[in-house]
Amino acid sequence: MNCYCGNNKTYKDCCEVFHLNNGKTETAQQLMRSRYCAFVLAKGDYLMQTHHSTTRPITEKKAIVKWAKSVEWIKLEVLETTKGLEKDKEGTVTFNAYFYENGNVAIIHEKSAFIKEEGKWYYLGNAKK
Repeated sequence: MNCYCGNNKTYKDCCEVFHLNNGKTETAQQLMRSRYCAFVLAKGDYLMQTHHSTTRPITEKKAIVKWAKSVEWIKLEVLETTKGLEKDKEGTVTFNAYFYENGNVAIIHEKSAFIKEEGKWYYLGNAKK
Protein backbone atom coordinates (compact mmCIF):
# COMPACT_ATOMS: atom_id res chain seq x y z
CA MET A 1 0.00 0.00 0.00
CA ASN A 2 1.26 3.47 -0.88
CA CYS A 3 1.92 6.05 1.81
CA TYR A 4 -1.06 8.12 2.95
CA CYS A 5 0.64 11.24 1.55
CA GLY A 6 0.26 9.93 -2.01
CA ASN A 7 3.89 9.03 -2.73
CA ASN A 8 4.54 5.71 -4.44
CA LYS A 9 6.42 4.38 -1.42
CA THR A 10 5.06 2.49 1.55
CA TYR A 11 4.34 4.44 4.73
CA LYS A 12 7.30 2.66 6.37
CA ASP A 13 9.68 3.89 3.62
CA CYS A 14 8.15 7.35 3.39
CA CYS A 15 6.50 9.38 6.15
CA GLU A 16 7.11 6.93 8.99
CA VAL A 17 10.81 7.78 8.70
CA PHE A 18 9.99 11.42 9.55
CA HIS A 19 7.51 10.43 12.26
CA LEU A 20 10.31 8.47 13.93
CA ASN A 21 13.06 11.10 13.49
CA ASN A 22 11.02 14.02 14.93
CA GLY A 23 10.31 15.63 11.57
CA LYS A 24 13.85 15.97 10.24
CA THR A 25 12.97 16.35 6.55
CA GLU A 26 15.06 17.66 3.67
CA THR A 27 12.27 19.77 2.14
CA ALA A 28 9.20 21.71 3.18
CA GLN A 29 7.05 19.47 0.97
CA GLN A 30 8.29 16.37 2.78
CA LEU A 31 7.33 17.98 6.07
CA MET A 32 3.91 18.94 4.74
CA ARG A 33 3.31 15.40 3.47
CA SER A 34 4.44 13.91 6.79
CA ARG A 35 2.12 16.29 8.65
CA TYR A 36 -0.78 15.17 6.45
CA CYS A 37 0.05 11.56 7.42
CA ALA A 38 0.14 12.65 11.05
CA PHE A 39 -3.42 13.95 10.67
CA VAL A 40 -4.47 10.65 9.06
CA LEU A 41 -2.91 8.73 11.95
CA ALA A 42 -3.91 11.32 14.62
CA LYS A 43 -0.30 11.82 15.77
CA GLY A 44 -0.82 14.95 17.87
CA ASP A 45 2.69 15.03 19.33
CA TYR A 46 4.21 15.06 15.84
CA LEU A 47 1.87 17.81 14.69
CA MET A 48 2.90 19.95 17.67
CA GLN A 49 6.66 19.34 17.41
CA THR A 50 6.72 20.17 13.67
CA HIS A 51 4.64 23.34 14.14
CA HIS A 52 6.83 26.40 14.71
CA SER A 53 6.91 27.50 18.35
CA THR A 54 5.64 31.00 17.50
CA THR A 55 2.39 29.68 15.99
CA ARG A 56 2.01 26.28 17.70
CA PRO A 57 -1.55 25.71 19.02
CA ILE A 58 -0.42 23.56 21.97
CA THR A 59 -3.67 24.11 23.90
CA GLU A 60 -5.65 22.79 20.92
CA LYS A 61 -3.76 19.49 20.60
CA LYS A 62 -6.53 17.31 22.07
CA ALA A 63 -9.19 18.97 19.89
CA ILE A 64 -7.03 18.54 16.79
CA VAL A 65 -6.47 14.85 17.51
CA LYS A 66 -10.17 14.32 18.24
CA TRP A 67 -11.14 15.99 14.96
CA ALA A 68 -8.48 14.09 12.97
CA LYS A 69 -9.90 10.81 14.28
CA SER A 70 -13.49 11.88 13.54
CA VAL A 71 -13.04 12.24 9.79
CA GLU A 72 -12.11 9.72 7.11
CA TRP A 73 -9.12 10.92 5.15
CA ILE A 74 -9.28 10.37 1.37
CA LYS A 75 -6.19 11.84 -0.27
CA LEU A 76 -3.64 14.62 -0.43
CA GLU A 77 -3.09 16.61 -3.61
CA VAL A 78 -0.01 18.86 -3.78
CA LEU A 79 -0.73 21.72 -6.18
CA GLU A 80 2.35 23.95 -5.98
CA THR A 81 5.61 24.29 -4.10
CA THR A 82 7.74 27.42 -3.99
CA LYS A 83 11.24 27.25 -2.56
CA GLY A 84 11.36 24.94 0.46
CA LEU A 85 14.26 22.91 -0.88
CA GLU A 86 17.23 21.64 1.08
CA LYS A 87 19.26 24.87 0.75
CA ASP A 88 16.31 27.25 1.30
CA LYS A 89 15.28 28.83 4.60
CA GLU A 90 11.60 29.25 3.75
CA GLY A 91 9.01 27.90 1.38
CA THR A 92 5.35 27.34 0.69
CA VAL A 93 3.30 24.31 -0.30
CA THR A 94 -0.21 24.68 -1.70
CA PHE A 95 -2.39 21.61 -1.31
CA ASN A 96 -5.86 20.12 -1.12
CA ALA A 97 -6.58 17.54 1.59
CA TYR A 98 -9.77 15.58 0.94
CA PHE A 99 -11.77 13.88 3.67
CA TYR A 100 -15.27 12.64 4.54
CA GLU A 101 -17.00 14.44 7.39
CA ASN A 102 -20.61 13.74 8.37
CA GLY A 103 -21.17 11.83 5.12
CA ASN A 104 -19.90 14.62 2.87
CA VAL A 105 -16.62 15.15 1.05
CA ALA A 106 -14.79 18.19 2.37
CA ILE A 107 -11.55 19.82 1.24
CA ILE A 108 -8.91 21.75 3.11
CA HIS A 109 -7.24 24.07 0.61
CA GLU A 110 -4.21 25.82 2.00
CA LYS A 111 -1.01 27.54 0.98
CA SER A 112 1.17 26.56 3.92
CA ALA A 113 4.23 28.54 4.96
CA PHE A 114 7.34 26.77 6.22
CA ILE A 115 10.56 28.02 7.78
CA LYS A 116 13.88 26.25 8.33
CA GLU A 117 15.74 26.86 11.57
CA GLU A 118 18.90 25.09 12.70
CA GLY A 119 18.60 22.65 9.81
CA LYS A 120 14.98 21.65 10.54
CA TRP A 121 11.79 22.57 8.71
CA TYR A 122 8.75 23.82 10.66
CA TYR A 123 5.17 24.58 9.67
CA LEU A 124 4.36 28.25 10.30
CA GLY A 125 0.72 28.31 9.23
CA ASN A 126 -1.44 29.49 6.38
CA ALA A 127 0.67 31.74 4.13
CA LYS A 128 -0.58 35.21 3.40
CA LYS A 129 -2.40 35.26 0.08
